[in-house]
Amino acid sequence: MNNAVNNGVWSGSWVAERLGVQLVGDDELTRMLGLALRRNPKRAHLLVSNVLGKHVPQSPSVVYGAGFALGRRVRDLLGADEAARAVVLGYAETATGLGHSVADGIGLAPYLHSTRRPVAGVARAGGFEESHSHATSHLLLPEDPALLVGDGPLVLVDDEFSTGNTVLNTIRDLHERYPRRRYVVVALVDMRSAADAGRLEEFAREIGARVDLVAAASGTVRLPEGVLEKGQALVARYEEESAEGGSRSSAAPSWPVAQFPAPLEGDGGAAGFETNGRTTSLGARGCVESAATAAWARQAPTGSHSDDKLTAPHPARIDLHWPPGLPDGGRHGFTPAHRTRLENALPAMAARLAEALPADTRSVLVLGFEELMYAPLQLARELEQVAGGVEVRFSTTTRSPVLAVDDPGYAIRTRLVFPAHDDPADGPGERYAYNVAGAGFDAVIAVVDSVADTPELHAPEGLLAQLAAHTPHVMLAVVPSYVPGPLAIPERHPMLPEPLRGPAFSSYAPEEVGWLLQDLSDVTLEAPTEEREEAIQSGGAHYAESLPVEYQPSEQYQALFHAALEESAARLAQAAGAVTELVLAERSPRPVLVSLARAGTPVGILMRRWAQFRHGLELPHYAVSIVRGRGIDANALRWLAAHHDPRDVVFVDGWTGKGAITRELAVALAEFEKSDGITGFDPEIAVLADPGSCVRTYGTRDDYLIPSACLNSTVSGLISRTVLRADLVGPHDYHGAKFYRELAGTDVSVAFLDAVSARFPEVVDAVDATAKELLSGDRTPTWEGWAAVERISEEYGIHDVNLVKPGVGETTRVLLRRVPWKILARAGAGADLDHVRLLAEQRGVPVEEVAELPYTCVGLIHPKYTRGATGADGKAVNL
Repeated sequence: MNNAVNNGVWSGSWVAERLGVQLVGDDELTRMLGLALRRNPKRAHLLVSNVLGKHVPQSPSVVYGAGFALGRRVRDLLGADEAARAVVLGYAETATGLGHSVADGIGLAPYLHSTRRPVAGVARAGGFEESHSHATSHLLLPEDPALLVGDGPLVLVDDEFSTGNTVLNTIRDLHERYPRRRYVVVALVDMRSAADAGRLEEFAREIGARVDLVAAASGTVRLPEGVLEKGQALVARYEEESAEGGSRSSAAPSWPVAQFPAPLEGDGGAAGFETNGRTTSLGARGCVESAATAAWARQAPTGSHSDDKLTAPHPARIDLHWPPGLPDGGRHGFTPAHRTRLENALPAMAARLAEALPADTRSVLVLGFEELMYAPLQLARELEQVAGGVEVRFSTTTRSPVLAVDDPGYAIRTRLVFPAHDDPADGPGERYAYNVAGAGFDAVIAVVDSVADTPELHAPEGLLAQLAAHTPHVMLAVVPSYVPGPLAIPERHPMLPEPLRGPAFSSYAPEEVGWLLQDLSDVTLEAPTEEREEAIQSGGAHYAESLPVEYQPSEQYQALFHAALEESAARLAQAAGAVTELVLAERSPRPVLVSLARAGTPVGILMRRWAQFRHGLELPHYAVSIVRGRGIDANALRWLAAHHDPRDVVFVDGWTGKGAITRELAVALAEFEKSDGITGFDPEIAVLADPGSCVRTYGTRDDYLIPSACLNSTVSGLISRTVLRADLVGPHDYHGAKFYRELAGTDVSVAFLDAVSARFPEVVDAVDATAKELLSGDRTPTWEGWAAVERISEEYGIHDVNLVKPGVGETTRVLLRRVPWKILARAGAGADLDHVRLLAEQRGVPVEEVAELPYTCVGLIHPKYTRGATGADGKAVNL
């Protein structure tokens, strides 16, 4: 009953045969659209979407997916930079949920939908007329007046694009107030005529802006001469037949429509017709009664109503525990941060819906309310995931009056009529729910906002009573209506800046990584190692408050780097591919890579490149700062949570040593969750190499040379180690770092990435085999590296694990940045240690071969010469 094509019958054939209306265009048109008739002085026919979730109950995944896919196409059209500056505007009431889904697909765009509900205390930022609609006035009521200000693209979303009048009216009004260079019009179907298409192009030239159009399907409606009059006559005939078949109990204006639902399983074959807002059925004894009133009478407790006004029974209420202060939709604006809060809360809310369903429920309808489409859609979509074995459908009530005809070739088979229940500004009137009666739902969950939770909703003629006549279980979930308050803006966090990108910051291409850091390039932070450590020891300074002087490699050392890169490029490519495959398989199909600056950044870029090479994915990638003893940059996390789902974030590092950063990240994220209430960030780090057995997500656990560990900034985009100092980094600032532009002559950052990426094609089979083996094997961390470090610390009389740096990467760091005491090398270690031996020779550090060593090498910081020896809190260790 709810498909555009049902048993081979197109749900527009009834109208097409009687009026000669034709849909011409894409094959998708008849799959997406059916036809119906309505009482309208300008257009009798109605295109009924099968994927919109308004008139036709549909799988919420299908409804959301249609809008989300359009959003992805808009993002591809605009490009990453323009998409990040876009604002999305949806049309009330039909496209409020569609527009919101498009905004989700774009990814970073705030969303606003027009509304027909004035809200006291909220200033109007614009408005326009919808010429062919039965209700024309649209208001724009953003909480933040600056939402529509700016030169970024404005994306306008409607369910259909027919004449273009609505879009022209909107753009004309907004362009006068908030001019911009680009607009994108989005619709499920583009049904313009050639003349209308030309009008849009002329209008774009007139205002000096670019206007693009994105639609899921396109075509035209061919209307024979006199179709409006024929349609009106057909509607009038069906009205008259319905009036003759049913009694009228009220003199109030009504549109009784004959409808004879087909018998469903367990329905008993009872036929019915609608009259004055009631679906009337013929009882077994031949008497006629109102099914809705009868259902109310059966359920209402004795003495539960007054003599002058009856009230319907209370349905089962479901307390959603809606997040405080979270908008119920886009009426006043909905930001990416709001989206993140909603998505984090959805699993628990959907679980409450699932728990409320009767045990024998096989099918359930989540019924939204007019403009309130997105919140119930997301609840239905999440319920679809958690309510195993239950078929979930989604649709909403509407203001739009449409003729109902029970014929497989007609899109609107049944309708319920009930009074408006949200005290609308245009006064009382009828509202409708289509294709619900006779659909055989075991339960209906009505989702309304608190403004609409009124006596009219619960009255004997109200929506809940109407639903009770057609389903054994009716439940009600109320979402708090969001009204902007005067404290909303001061309570917000200050706006965090967008990520820094190359070439202005770093030598990497802008799409390779966004740095969630502040640029301290003009600040002198470097000092010789001894001076830094003396300051740390004498004043309790933190190691992250200054920078070591960047090591300038000799020609011999650079030659070793290039030789090591040539030798290990294929091995690195295989490890990068394997860890990426694990992330895609286990963490998220579209992960957000967040590398721990700076050692993790080259690895994050390699993972991003592998996902693009093997799967055609363009994964977002950012670099953030984490500081031992101080944790991860909380402002960077706030920015990430505002722009992405934290559940998609995968933290990336180069390698593990003893696992200190792994533990640091877990503690920091737990503290962040407590302080900010933002959940979803997973502390599990993905690394290229895990010789310490500290994580589950890795490309290899072998301890071998990763050439990016051989150098400092010149293999990391010319970016310094991160800095955290109170006089430079305020409470609302990102951690800092420097861009060493002056070292461009010795920069091998991109050369390193290109050398490894060039080996991707030859390691595909090896990556598949490695990933398969890892996915099926036991990867539980053993933390054997930590145990080995503790043992070495005691055996060598150091008595502090923070002075033991295991693995090739960490040993290299000791030699480049710290005051090394000695190097332990596994007996027989080969070329992986050539650069270590050279650095040790240059600094006069002995290399001691050890027969049984779990790592290829271990670097020991001098346990007595405390300059260079820092503990877990980043301060000097006194021995």
